[in-house]
Amino acid sequence: MTTPFYVEVGQTSTFSKTVSESDVYLFAGITGDFSPNHVNKQYMEKSSYGKLMAHGALLVGFMSTVSTLAIANTREAEETPVSVGYDRVRFLKPVFLGDTVTLTYRIAEIDHSRKRSYADIEVVNQEQELVGVGRHILQWVPNSSTNGETQ
Repeated sequence: MTTPFYVEVGQTSTFSKTVSESDVYLFAGITGDFSPNHVNKQYMEKSSYGKLMAHGALLVGFMSTVSTLAIANTREAEETPVSVGYDRVRFLKPVFLGDTVTLTYRIAEIDHSRKRSYADIEVVNQEQELVGVGRHILQWVPNSSTNGETQ
């Protein structure tokens, strides 16, 4: 018999967001990534894409959001979930300004011995086209204690 964990295989969470011009420009300002693909409309109109696209790293930020939602309702724990990374992140199609993306975070695996949970993330646009994927790793670390009591 397996010991209960804070999340369960198959547990899902979703997050949807319409990517706005301000999202992209603010993200560019925060990160310093002013690639013309994201901030130069005239440049991108000449490309085969024809318009501005969101940063892939912005999508990874949305992946972080959906992971937070996935653990928001976990039972009171003696351990704190901490992101230790993303594997196999791929941007399959561009996300354009005005697109609405929906991310689905699905717990795929639990490693009890390492106190880790692994989730597969899918990103689809408003046309239900798969535009991004990734795998997220959460490490469940012990909470600190004072005088032997868990806080």
